[in-house]
Amino acid sequence: MPRLPDSPQLIWDETGAPRAVRFDDVYFSKDGGLEETRAVFLAGCGLPDGWAGKRAFSILELGFGTGLNALATWQAWDKTRAPGAVMHYLSVEAFPMSRADAARALAAFPELAPYAERLLAVWPERARGPQRFWFDGFGLTILVAPADEALKGLEGRFDAIFLDGFSPARNGDLWSDTLMAEVARLSAPDARLATYSVAGHVRRALSAVGFACEKREGFAGKRERLEARFQ
Repeated sequence: MPRLPDSPQLIWDETGAPRAVRFDDVYFSKDGGLEETRAVFLAGCGLPDGWAGKRAFSILELGFGTGLNALATWQAWDKTRAPGAVMHYLSVEAFPMSRADAARALAAFPELAPYAERLLAVWPERARGPQRFWFDGFGLTILVAPADEALKGLEGRFDAIFLDGFSPARNGDLWSDTLMAEVARLSAPDARLATYSVAGHVRRALSAVGFACEKREGFAGKRERLEARFQ
């Protein structure tokens, strides 16, 4: 195994959005990355209502990417959490982006600038293993490792799951039956799961491990997205 994780090779479109050459896929929608995050992942998991009044809440994300989902979640948590409540946000990323590339991508979202500046100041190193950061009630852990390897080593129960890897057609390893079984093992009772993908094998894999799946109207040009609840 190489000593350091691979960095993503990126190309940038006319809107300033990055695309991963390895998977020929974008990190977020050119029609509005922040709006997409809020519609697909936050609303898809019933948030922020789902954490209302709770002293602690935990989220598992597959695909940290630019950090956009984490920042949008942090902003929403910061504005709506109960006094003294703590968020635990754990994200898995096999190909960590450089600080410079992340800053370039996140510059498209000035609304998140106060949060992006704090994250970029401690941006994770290109090194394998867990890297932990603490931001006033928002705890962020980034596991730099392939997802199957990362999840097998985890214990705990998560209240919400964001599946935000590259397209199943381009990065099948992040949507395998084995990985979905690990997601189920790590899900709290009644946990909510959200993803932009409604691929048949993804729905079947989730259903097989105990998730009740429902298709919902997709964001922007996508016809559908997926919401699921752990049974």
